Amino acid sequence: MSTLQYVGDGVTPHGAGALAEVLRAAARGEFPPADGGFTVLPQPGPRDAGVLGMSAHAVIFADVEPGWVRKALLAASPDQLAAPLGPAFLVALGAETGRRVNIVDMLTVAPALPGRPEVPLTEIIETDHPRVVRARRFRDAVRVWTTDGGVLVLGRGVAGRWEIAIEVDEDARGRGLGRALALAGRQLLPEGELLWSQQPPGNARSVRAFQAAGFRPVGGEALLVVDGPAAG
Repeated sequence: MSTLQYVGDGVTPHGAGALAEVLRAAARGEFPPADGGFTVLPQPGPRDAGVLGMSAHAVIFADVEPGWVRKALLAASPDQLAAPLGPAFLVALGAETGRRVNIVDMLTVAPALPGRPEVPLTEIIETDHPRVVRARRFRDAVRVWTTDGGVLVLGRGVAGRWEIAIEVDEDARGRGLGRALALAGRQLLPEGELLWSQQPPGNARSVRAFQAAGFRPVGGEALLVVDGPAAG
């Protein structure tokens, strides 16, 4: 049983670390009640806001009032189970918070692994690789490794969680490098940590690579971003 107290159509009595606690519980397989409701949490920081949709319950981490969320969900869709991650509600939430919806991803997680990566990795500091540039916009403490045909990026993202991003060159695909890089990310983490990854559901190659590396889905996630330097 989860020790979290979820309040349907309301706010949990937690502070700034509430979302991190929700994420840790979900990684253990402890999910909110499948009651068709929602929970509003404070933003974990000025950069990160969004919606985490799990089985028949949504967690909205944004500086909005529960009453506004309830009205916006009802206006967005007659299907209240799908509404929190639907385009109408996300656009309304973006307008209310002065942000825009980035993308709806599948959120997955895996624990750290012992051992050494099976692929040779070289850590680099200076790079203008697009994957790294994007990571530095949305994550802190970003570290980057390269290997022949691929890039691996780790950093602290939403609610301070460790997040991974990988990219495999077109001519290196189909040989298991994506799975190997995802596994390597788990092995680069300190013992006891969790590693999170977001994958667009339509990117079947990425979804399969991360699942083959032991990542398991916990829900869908849509982040709301601020354009320009403030998004940093």
